[in-house]
Amino acid sequence: MRDDCTYVIFGATGNLARIKLIPALYQLDAKGLLSASTRIVATGRRDWDTTRLHAELEQWLSDKLAERLDSSVLERFKQRISYFRGDLVDDATWPALHDFLNSADLPRNIAYYMSIRPAEFSLVIASLGRVGLLKQDDGWRRVVIEKPFGYDLESARSLQQAITRHLDEEQIYRIDHYLGKGTVQNVLVFRFANTMLEPLWNRNYIEHIQITHSESLGVGTRAAYYDGSGAMRDMIQSHLLQLLTLVAMEPPAYMDAESLRDEKVKVLKSLRPIEPSAVDAHAYRAQYASGHIDGTDVPGYLQESGVPDGSTTETYAAMKLYVDNWRWRGVPIYLRTGKRMAERQSLISICFRHPPQQFFRGTSASQLKQNWVLLGIQPQDCMRMEMTVKQPGLDMRTRQTSLDASFRRGDETRIDAYEELLLDVIDGDRSLFLRYDEVEHAWRVVDPVIRHWADTPGPLTQYAAGTWGPEECRRLFEKPEQQWRHTLRPIDDSEKGSLC
Repeated sequence: MRDDCTYVIFGATGNLARIKLIPALYQLDAKGLLSASTRIVATGRRDWDTTRLHAELEQWLSDKLAERLDSSVLERFKQRISYFRGDLVDDATWPALHDFLNSADLPRNIAYYMSIRPAEFSLVIASLGRVGLLKQDDGWRRVVIEKPFGYDLESARSLQQAITRHLDEEQIYRIDHYLGKGTVQNVLVFRFANTMLEPLWNRNYIEHIQITHSESLGVGTRAAYYDGSGAMRDMIQSHLLQLLTLVAMEPPAYMDAESLRDEKVKVLKSLRPIEPSAVDAHAYRAQYASGHIDGTDVPGYLQESGVPDGSTTETYAAMKLYVDNWRWRGVPIYLRTGKRMAERQSLISICFRHPPQQFFRGTSASQLKQNWVLLGIQPQDCMRMEMTVKQPGLDMRTRQTSLDASFRRGDETRIDAYEELLLDVIDGDRSLFLRYDEVEHAWRVVDPVIRHWADTPGPLTQYAAGTWGPEECRRLFEKPEQQWRHTLRPIDDSEKGSLC
């Protein structure tokens, strides 16, 4: 039986709550996954009351869910949620919040969701601790923190020291919404539930691995945040390194939270350190210039509203990493992310080695293509296995074909990552949340690159918006014939078979 819970959302009038958290909680209610007594307390600085909040959230849900909105569920959901007005920097807010949570008819189990700026995490947790709202005398207390977890290794350590003065590690839920995606979790099922793949999943058969997250959008209204972050911090340090751990990890002894996270940490610890003198051989950065997307002219990064003149913040970043353990020694793993690229795509691409002997020398099939396993995460959540077959006819000619499988059946709807993660907080399941040592070791991987780039801030290579990034990035590859897999389509589009 699921615990009753009070979800306190700090920053409840902001974009994250409006677009993700409130719709996810509504969907959980619609599916009957919240206990009857569960309540939501939305906190914010705006001069609202609960009546105004109800009117606003009705609009938020209409915008997000449209025809899926059920009027009876909406009325029930509105009865769960109330508004508490308070300024985070006002000392009077915290005793008032203490009284509100203890005087109202609210469940004693409390989850605090930090939908606020990272700079405010320590302040809010210290304030909750000061007024006794983190004590677990009459129920559990859990705190959900959105990434980024620090700005670099030093700041991540400082944040950890600040919040662990008031919280045990078991109370901290560091959320990376990427791990809540069903397709990401399917990587584990794909690897460990299919015995035909395990014997091949190593350096003897796999030549290299690519993990790509591309976006066609620019920075939009996030320029103030993004210019202080950049692609390396925003995507590679968190999301892409997490995908790398799932692809490269050993099978855990058990599928419980700690066993799973132990294996992920082992991968991060095994990543070969990048020496300062080797950064340029292992990492690349660039910045989008003006270009065309879907037939529309779009500005370059330096022309975006809110971007400082002459900014050297990277909007494209790529890395080459090695996992120095028995399974993966010598196999390069390439990570890449960028904004204003040709397509929106998240893709894990596994490239297998050529056969040890070319049996078809002297025939038209002498130059066989390598096999690939492609795991699409978004927008297509599917798996594609590419292989070589003989073409019909008398000559020995070959072509690429594929086995394609969608992770969802036609009648199954996509579940938003936040739905699962918000429910896991109530259930106390930390499998999809990050432990601090994961955060620290991820920062250790990228910190040398970030420091080197800060010390050499000169003009960045430009790539035209609407392209797949700078051609110069190919210098990261170990072999001249290697190239980036951009999408689920074949590398050359001569084969037009079915796609996921």
